[in-house]
Amino acid sequence: MPTKHNDAFRVYMIFSFLWRFSLTLAFTVNMVYLVTVMHLDPLQMVLVGTALELSAFLFEVPTGVVADVYSRRLSVIVGMALMGLSFFVFVVPSFLVILLSQVILGIGWTFISGAISAWLVDEIGEETAGQAFIRASQVAQIAGATGIVISIALALVDLRLPIVAAGISLLIVVAYLVLAMKETGFQPAPRGERTTFQTMFHTTAEGIRAIRGKPILVTLMAAIFVWGAFSEGYDRLWALHILENFNLPQLGDMGVVVWFGVISLLGMPIGLATTEYVRRRVKVADQVAIARTLIWASMVLMVGLVVFALAGQFWLALIAIWAIGAMRGLSDPLREAWINQGLDPKVRATVLSMTNQMDAIGQIAG
Repeated sequence: MPTKHNDAFRVYMIFSFLWRFSLTLAFTVNMVYLVTVMHLDPLQMVLVGTALELSAFLFEVPTGVVADVYSRRLSVIVGMALMGLSFFVFVVPSFLVILLSQVILGIGWTFISGAISAWLVDEIGEETAGQAFIRASQVAQIAGATGIVISIALALVDLRLPIVAAGISLLIVVAYLVLAMKETGFQPAPRGERTTFQTMFHTTAEGIRAIRGKPILVTLMAAIFVWGAFSEGYDRLWALHILENFNLPQLGDMGVVVWFGVISLLGMPIGLATTEYVRRRVKVADQVAIARTLIWASMVLMVGLVVFALAGQFWLALIAIWAIGAMRGLSDPLREAWINQGLDPKVRATVLSMTNQMDAIGQIAG
C-alpha cells in the first residue's frame, strides 16, 4: 500500500481511538450526572436529547456541503473543537445551559460525521475503506474500555471531572489533527465558487440526485430512520430504566456509576468478537453480503430491545444491553462501507450527512 495510504490509515485509527476515548469519558457518566446531580425528570432527559438531535438535523446537510466545497480536514477540526467546547458548557448547573451544550455538541458532530468518512475514502479508496471502517470500530471499542476505567476513577472523586476531561481530551485531538492530518485526495470547489449560495444549493441537489439514483440508498435511508427512532428513546432512558426498575447488587462502597462502567466493560469483548468475526467472514466490498449481515444485525437488535423493555430480572436486562451494543457497533461501520461505494467524491460528504440527517429525524420522531 502506498505511503500516503498508510499515513491516512494510521491517522484514522489514532483519530478513532482518541475520539471514542474522549467521548466515553463523558458519556459513561453524563446520564448518571443528569439523573443524580441535576435531578432531571424523564421529560427533561428526552428534551436534552431532542436539543442534540434537532441541531444535528438542522446542520447536517449545510456542514456536509462545507466539507464537499471547502475541506474535509477543516470540517473535522472545527467539529472536534466545538464538541470539546460543549463538554465545558455541559457541567454548568443549569438546565437551559445544558440544552445549549447539546446544541453546540450537535453542530460539532455534524461537522465531523460526513467529513471524516469522506476524507478517508478519498485518501485510501473505496475498496480498502470498508476494512478500515471495521478495524476502526474495533479500535474504538478498545478506546471505549480505556475511557470507561478512567471515567469511573474520575467520577468517584466528582461526576463532573470526566466530562471536563473529555473536553480537554478533544482539544488535544484537535492539536493532533492540525499537525498530522493531510488532505491529498480531495479537490475543493474553485475559489470563485466557494462563497456563492448557488454552489451550496447545487451541491445539495447533486447529493439528493445521487441518493435517488441508487434505490438501495433510498431503502437504506428508510432503515436509518427506523434505527434513529428506536435509538433516541433507548439512549436517553436506558440508564433511568435500570436505576428505577432494578436493585443493583452492591459493589462495596462504590456508587452506581461503577455499575454502568462495569456493564460497558463486560460488553466490550462481545462487541470485539462480533466485529472481528464479520471482518474475517464478510466481504465488505460486496453490497449483497453487507445487506445480508445488516438484516441479521437488525433482527438481533429488535429482539434485544424487546427483551430489555420486558426483562424482569437484572441479568436478562444485561444480556439485552450487550446484544444491542454489539449489533450497533457492527452495523455502523458496515453502513458506512455500503453508503460510500460508488459515490461521486464531489458530493460524498453531503450524501453521508444526509444519511445522518435521516438518523436525526428518526431520533426526533422517536
